[in-house]
Amino acid sequence: MALILASGSPRRRELMGFITDSFTVKVSDAEENTDFSQTPDRIVISLAEQKGRAVMPLCSENDVIISADTVVFIDGEVLGKPENADGARAMLRHLSGRTHTVYTGVSIHAPNGTVSFSDKTDVTFNELSDCDIESYIATGEPFDKAGAYGIQGKGALLVKGICGDFYNVMGFPVARVYRELKRLCVL
Repeated sequence: MALILASGSPRRRELMGFITDSFTVKVSDAEENTDFSQTPDRIVISLAEQKGRAVMPLCSENDVIISADTVVFIDGEVLGKPENADGARAMLRHLSGRTHTVYTGVSIHAPNGTVSFSDKTDVTFNELSDCDIESYIATGEPFDKAGAYGIQGKGALLVKGICGDFYNVMGFPVARVYRELKRLCVL
């Protein structure tokens, strides 16, 4: 039995390392099709499950596959990754001075069962000036992150506070993943 992290995210790789050093990364090439009329928790669970299914053919039937997906939710709208600087700028302006919710869905497929769940964390941003936004965009950080920011990097300067799991905002609720792996008897 091998632990497989179905993610190309360096942040998820780092956080999985908190649980164990004995895992392999297999990047999912899932198309990530979803119905955005669903609730945000269902959206991220669906996307995580798609990523896990996409790597199953690359794994043995005894492997444990862990996959995840993260979105930012505000005003009834899901914010994914911005396509360009204009998209990042619009997202950051929308989040400025407000509280949004970060949802991460996780799917764990093990020989003795599958579990999928979501976790959520509320994040409040400081009021951001145009200069704050332009300076952050210039770092290049916004372009591969849901909601156009990474709390683990320079995006921390944008955040006033959080309520919930910090690691969930990074895209991998590590303590919950650990508990679920223990419950599935794979650790």
